[in-house]
Amino acid sequence: MAHGAIETTGVVALIDDCWNRIGTRGDGTCPKLAEHSRCLNCPVFEQAAARLLDRPLDEADLAPAAATSGPRARPHDGTSQASHATDTGAAVAATQSALVFRIADEWLGLPTAALRQVDDIRPIHSLPHRRNRVVLGLVNIRGALTVAASLGELLHLDRASSGKYTSRNSYARMLVAAHRGEPVAFPVDEVEGVVRFAASSLLPVPTTLAHASASHSRGVLAWNERMIGLLDTDRVFESLARSLR
Repeated sequence: MAHGAIETTGVVALIDDCWNRIGTRGDGTCPKLAEHSRCLNCPVFEQAAARLLDRPLDEADLAPAAATSGPRARPHDGTSQASHATDTGAAVAATQSALVFRIADEWLGLPTAALRQVDDIRPIHSLPHRRNRVVLGLVNIRGALTVAASLGELLHLDRASSGKYTSRNSYARMLVAAHRGEPVAFPVDEVEGVVRFAASSLLPVPTTLAHASASHSRGVLAWNERMIGLLDTDRVFESLARSLR
């Protein structure tokens, strides 16, 4: 049974929210739970999330951005439609999204514009004569050899401090991101999901944050009682490029 209709360029995309009925948020009777442990790991959930992300933003999505911009006077002349389009475009630009994931004890966010896919952990083939610990090697992603890199090493995150989440290590995933056409695979310890936020809700990076994630972040986002470091795609890939030389 499908719940909720989403308009996507004139086509109604029906999303079956089985996770709310028979999944971890429902009665737990889904046979796939035995294999995937929770709905977030299931390909059905992943496909539904991708379709939701591809939809145009509606008024509910734009409400936080509109609220921060304050009331606007509605024009009464012939430029009203153009002004409305400009305001709508500005609101869309102010609303952003990021994939939230964990490395050791740190929660980070990667802008979804750079994200290509989330996959299971795959074997990484090391490269001979390369001593840079950021570059892990090559990984086969759906038939294409892709550079695998360690965000933990790049950001100088303390892997030894992950005792808090030891019982959740089975949630490890491989993120595939791309910048200017160059894909890179990042192993991470856990993927939480996609969060949408208004640009105005992004907080400055604390000056007390010493490790390299501070210099690779655009800001900090308070979400679900956690502080998430939103990564700057340009800075991350620039540092990766230097590691590959």
